[in-house]
Amino acid sequence: MTEPLHIVGGGMAGSEAAWQAAEMGVRVIMHEMRPEVGTFAHKTGNLAEMVCSNSFRSDDDVYNAVGLLHWEMRAAGGLLIKMADIHKLPAGGALAVDREEFAKGVTVAIHDHPLISVLTEEVRELPEDGKWIFATGPLTSERLGIAIASETDMEQLAFFDAIAPIVHADSIDMSKAWMQSRYDKGETEEERTAYLNCPMTHTEYDNFIHALRDAEKTEFRENETVQYFDGCLPIEVMAGRGHETLRFGPMKPVGLTNPHKPSVKPHAVVQLRKDNALGTLYNIVGFQTKMKYGAQKRVFKMIPGLENASFARLGGMHRNTFINSPILLDRQMRLRSRPHMRFAGQITGVEGYVESAAMGLIAGRLAAAEILGKPLPEVPQDSATGALLHHISGGANAKTFQPMNVNFGLFEPLDSAKHGRRNRKERYRAYSERAKSAWRKWLRHTI
Repeated sequence: MTEPLHIVGGGMAGSEAAWQAAEMGVRVIMHEMRPEVGTFAHKTGNLAEMVCSNSFRSDDDVYNAVGLLHWEMRAAGGLLIKMADIHKLPAGGALAVDREEFAKGVTVAIHDHPLISVLTEEVRELPEDGKWIFATGPLTSERLGIAIASETDMEQLAFFDAIAPIVHADSIDMSKAWMQSRYDKGETEEERTAYLNCPMTHTEYDNFIHALRDAEKTEFRENETVQYFDGCLPIEVMAGRGHETLRFGPMKPVGLTNPHKPSVKPHAVVQLRKDNALGTLYNIVGFQTKMKYGAQKRVFKMIPGLENASFARLGGMHRNTFINSPILLDRQMRLRSRPHMRFAGQITGVEGYVESAAMGLIAGRLAAAEILGKPLPEVPQDSATGALLHHISGGANAKTFQPMNVNFGLFEPLDSAKHGRRNRKERYRAYSERAKSAWRKWLRHTI
């Protein structure tokens, strides 16, 4: 019998890595510290628990790079994208899920797989032998983080993530709010009404911005240098960048018509999205925050329709740790100083649930192939998965390396002689067509 693959961390990347390796016939031992050792953000002991959002973002596999990543994961038999499809919620053109049912589904699938064993324990040191994948995510435990920093001989790189509050649906005033997706996007009525909208007048918006800026915020220790990932900025940080910033971001009023006052165009709109299939919980889209709890309740109740809101969860901040992957990892996602260890997920410097799962998918396959003695061909850089892998394993500038979402800017440019001059939409379609072709070819040559 072949040696087992050890996977540390049962989040998005770890769960997907375990599934992929087991499906290739390799025994997997997953080490997950929860629920024995908790974190700031997690509430359960379920695998693949989503904490910052319930969205996998756009599901458009032609004009959007993350949607293309969805397509590649489906083609590769990805567990997480399968569970996302099973437990999806109406969200216009996005793929949003019932986060509790999604995590339960992943947990059951992993525990039921005959080749996967799950141990509830905290791994605190780096192993000397065996085959390992570290997919501990942004909330790597302190002791393990120290061990990783010691091995890499580098200071840990970190930035701060914020999570958005969740509101009980029955506490929202629907005489002021209404249901509509921007531009009525969606194929069904449910999709076209996937978002709950709260309008603001010019005065209400001005007062709200001032309140955000003045609200009491969480303070950091003196020795912590605060860096934020731009894709997950706290709402008050965005407000501090300019009075109109939010109106061109999560509070943009475009593509929406208030049925209560159809002749009056809102100055700004706060959107909420279903957080569970029952529709009893809604999260405030783009409203990550580091405000203290009392301030959150006071400021967010200034939003028309949320004056009497009851919060199922308030927002908060947590430290997000990642390694300088372009220096530390090879193209097989192995730690150069200890090649029996791989890293996957957000700790490698990818940002987002989908990107984390995709890197878990690749790490699991690469590790399993190595154990089986049947190395895989190089992951094609023309694919979305390959472009992201190339970025973290040498394509990015190590001196300025920061967490990155998948995007078409990571792709090798198109051959201008072959494709000619194209507008952005045509280029994105060409990128997607090329990626799908490369991914299909790679999958045909894998186990």
